[in-house]
Parts: sequence; structure tokens; C-alpha cells
Amino acid sequence: MSVQASLFAAFFRIGIFGFGGGPSMIPLVHQEVVKRHAWMDDDAFADVLAIGNTLPGPIATKMAGYIGYRVGGVFGAINAVVAVIVPVIFAMIALLGLYSRYGDQRWVQGMGLGVVPVVMVMMAQLTFDFFQKSRAGLGVVATLIMGVAAGGLIYGLGVHPGLIIGAILIAALLRPEKPRNAPEGGRT
Repeated sequence: MSVQASLFAAFFRIGIFGFGGGPSMIPLVHQEVVKRHAWMDDDAFADVLAIGNTLPGPIATKMAGYIGYRVGGVFGAINAVVAVIVPVIFAMIALLGLYSRYGDQRWVQGMGLGVVPVVMVMMAQLTFDFFQKSRAGLGVVATLIMGVAAGGLIYGLGVHPGLIIGAILIAALLRPEKPRNAPEGGRT
């Protein structure tokens, strides 16, 4: 299968199965991009996710655009974005039509509630994966302190997550580099 066809198929699957909006699509994007196709590793994916969260707009289309560009150039970006939004557009039209007609039916309400636990498990798995990555890079204590601080700022004070991520990115950029040890024998 060509790269463009693989991109389209991967992001089309994400668009079809990404119930619950952008955040619920992130584990699906991770599965397709990192695990299935190996277009990027976990570190690169985490960077794309962090930067995507700082920018305005839906995360699924931002990630599709960047990953598509990285894998297949400009056409890859267009291809991936179209693939992820087309199923959503058709599903919205169809489901909103059905919902307006049958929304008061018990089985329709049950369908919506039935998807919630599945999305919750997918998000928990992604959270665990990111915790493991952060723990390996920063250590358990720093990871927990930063997690609690971010949670307090987001949920306690109402600070937008993008502002927190942006501040961390700026702090990382401004942090002075550690001097490298001189090679053995005193040569530089």
C-alpha cells in the first residue's frame, strides 16, 4: 500500500472510531501512528501532542495535518486531514438527523452512555503511557509534582492547559545547557 493510501486509511479509521471528540481520538492516533505504522516514536508523538495542545483548534485535525505532512509532504497533510474529517462530517449529519427524530428513545440515550467507558479506558491507557515516559525522563517525584501542579492550575484555578504547556516549552528553551564533561585525557 502506498504511503498516501496508508495515511488516508489510518486517519479515516481514526475519524470513524473517534467517538467523544478530539481527546478521545488521541489514543487512536497513537495506535495508528506509533504502534501500527511506526511513522514516529513515542517521544515525537508526545512532542506533537504537546505542541498541538498549545495551538487553537481541534487536536485531531492539527495532529493529522502535521503527521500527514511529516509522512507524505503537503499532499500527505491534506490527505490526512480530509481522511479524519470526512467520516465525522457524514456521521454528524446522519447521527444528528437520527437524534432529532429518535433522541427521546431510551436505546438512543443508552448508545451514547455505552461509549463513555470505552473512551475512559482509552484515555487511561494513554495517561499511563505518558506517565511512564515522563517517569523515565524526569523521575517519579518530578513527574508527580508537575502533574499535581498542572492539575491544580487547570482544575483549581481554571488556567488553560495550552498556557501551561506553552510556559513549560518556553522554560525548557530558556534553560541553560549543562556543560558537557571534557573527554578523557583533557582534550577538547
